[in-house]
Amino acid sequence: MKKWTFTVLALFFATTFSLQAQQKTMTAADASYLNPALFPKRVNQLQWLGKTDHYVFSKNDSLFKADALHGKTTLLFDLHTLNLDLKKAEQDTVQRFPRFQFPVTGKADFEVKGRFYLYDYTQHQIKKLNQIPDTAENVSFNPKTGKVAFTIKNNLYFAENGKVTQITHDKNPDDVNGQIVSRNEFGITKGIFWSPNGQKLAFYRKDQSRVFNYPLVDINHRIAKVKYIKYPMAGTPSEYVTLGVYDFKTGKTLFLKTDPKSEQYLTNITWGPAGKYIYIAVLNRDQNHMWLNKYDASTGKLVKTLFEETNPKYVEPLFPLYFNPFNPDEFIWNSRRDGWNHLYLYNTDGKLIKQLTKGKWEVTHVLGYFRKHYVYFISTKESPLQQNIYSVDLRNGKVIRLSPDHGTHSAKVSKDGKYIIDIFSSTDVCRRYQVLNDRGRIVRVIQNDKDPLADYKLGKMSIFTLKSTIDGAPLYCRMIKPVGFDSTKKYPVIVYVYGGPHVQLITDSWLGGAGFMLNYLAENGYLIFTLDNHGSENRGRDFEQVIFRHLGTNEIKDQLTGVKYLKSLPYVDTTRMGVDGWSFGGFMTTSLMVRTPGVFQVGVAGGPVIDWKYYEVMYGERYMDTPQQNPEGYKEASLLNYVDNLKGHLLLIHGTMDPVVVWQHSLLFVQKAIHDNKLMDYFVYPGHQHGVTGRDRLQLTRKIKSYFDQWLKP
Repeated sequence: MKKWTFTVLALFFATTFSLQAQQKTMTAADASYLNPALFPKRVNQLQWLGKTDHYVFSKNDSLFKADALHGKTTLLFDLHTLNLDLKKAEQDTVQRFPRFQFPVTGKADFEVKGRFYLYDYTQHQIKKLNQIPDTAENVSFNPKTGKVAFTIKNNLYFAENGKVTQITHDKNPDDVNGQIVSRNEFGITKGIFWSPNGQKLAFYRKDQSRVFNYPLVDINHRIAKVKYIKYPMAGTPSEYVTLGVYDFKTGKTLFLKTDPKSEQYLTNITWGPAGKYIYIAVLNRDQNHMWLNKYDASTGKLVKTLFEETNPKYVEPLFPLYFNPFNPDEFIWNSRRDGWNHLYLYNTDGKLIKQLTKGKWEVTHVLGYFRKHYVYFISTKESPLQQNIYSVDLRNGKVIRLSPDHGTHSAKVSKDGKYIIDIFSSTDVCRRYQVLNDRGRIVRVIQNDKDPLADYKLGKMSIFTLKSTIDGAPLYCRMIKPVGFDSTKKYPVIVYVYGGPHVQLITDSWLGGAGFMLNYLAENGYLIFTLDNHGSENRGRDFEQVIFRHLGTNEIKDQLTGVKYLKSLPYVDTTRMGVDGWSFGGFMTTSLMVRTPGVFQVGVAGGPVIDWKYYEVMYGERYMDTPQQNPEGYKEASLLNYVDNLKGHLLLIHGTMDPVVVWQHSLLFVQKAIHDNKLMDYFVYPGHQHGVTGRDRLQLTRKIKSYFDQWLKP
């Protein structure tokens, strides 16, 4: 009897505690990512220590190394020790840890306010390697030589032992050196490329003289000022891009013999392992023909076109060449030529040796060559929702999965490939760091984060598929039911949409990829639904290219498949349906409101593309061709032609300094609504660019929620 009473009491208190623990609700600040306590914990400065089997991490202003196999942890140094050694070297102390790199055991590179150091932490000696001006941008440090390349305004410089040398001397600000070109498309993330030994420096140069100046108005002055940016709109003149090579020994620059007056794209810049050749994927402006060219870095001459790729719609090279360190005459090339992004092994004469990976799945990252015969990579082989770690044997093409857990993985691999730090999240795990061996077995867990939302009331999330009416392809969907869901009641719906290339909203990751805002809305009584339509990422070339030349049309068809499903559910109030999205999602939201009027009662569109002829060349022409080539497609996609169809309540939001989807888009829509005598709502964020960040995001969150509350709540 006593035992039974104790058991009942224990269950009562456990249940009560569990219910109390899950009584927290998210605030607007939480939904705006302004509460760091809700972020999964990170392992800071996590990296492998040189060529060893030890990894490095920082915690509480201390830097440690840990043995991969056993986890034995040793303090390398702390902030106090670092500052003592900086004082000893007559250098300024620091208030927080800088970012360290460990080229060899016992030494670390770091940078503080433009000063570069080499720290021998075993001998407590710090050597100042270099220093650059405060005005330097696009900074690139070479650990082999200690040189630093950087830009000031439109010219390229380098510093050696603190002495600054100017490489380019362009006086015309339209001639820009050492910076990103092609508006970050084609995987371009930088404009400076060191040769393997650091003795030469390749760099982009772009001539923007033909590109129109586009005005952005800065109101934070007594008399508002105009900031001009170069913005090549679809069908208008674009930039000319060339690639220069500076030789540190001779102090001279040559330019590779690409066509200097062609609007072609120079992408995927890669030095050959010996530093003798540079490889460039040259893409025509129509983006349907690519030549992989090999150039002599000493003369600039074209040595050979290794191969070509064409497609009647578009080719999109995104990755550099990955040279085999065990056989420098071979490299891996990423290609979607068979419909899926896979790895192809070539030699430097352009001969295809073999296709390494095959199947209806995408390789998303190459991690490198290891153990002589293996390449590690990340792919969607198990599911389009997952990204797992794999190895492929160069000898026989055998692919082995190395990450044991389902989810979305990234990896840091030791130099010899013996160990892998696997960092992942899934629908079950918010974030976990673990060490794997080269057979995919878990050696140890470094950190298993506690779910920071475990004590919060969240709606039940589910992921499922619907069948596309376009081609029968499965469309992945995510639904978050309202907190306290009751199937006998009817709920308002918010459809959250993006729908464009290079974005996948639904993944096997923490919260299913939904984030805080959508869960916040579910807490407030909304059923939240998302569908990744044709055009979205990681579903293969053909799934994406369905949208070609007709942006919005097939995407809408897929979204309406989702709407049809929602309307079949007895707990959905079909008279209270809203749609929300930003950027391409803003385009989709507005499209759904004016091209399918009456389906949604409310729409909130942020930073929306309204007419693709006002969008930039690289992205816009890839998917739409030019307005001159595809006038009917541009007319069909222009939302200005459908404003008169608007029913319900539409709120457009825009940052006034948006350099991506310029403010003109939404202003033209407002102008047309006024002309057509259509009522709508409009809100701007002065000074913000293509997104609202910082504390102002809180107001954005409240604005969006209040708009849906106003028109969807009874």
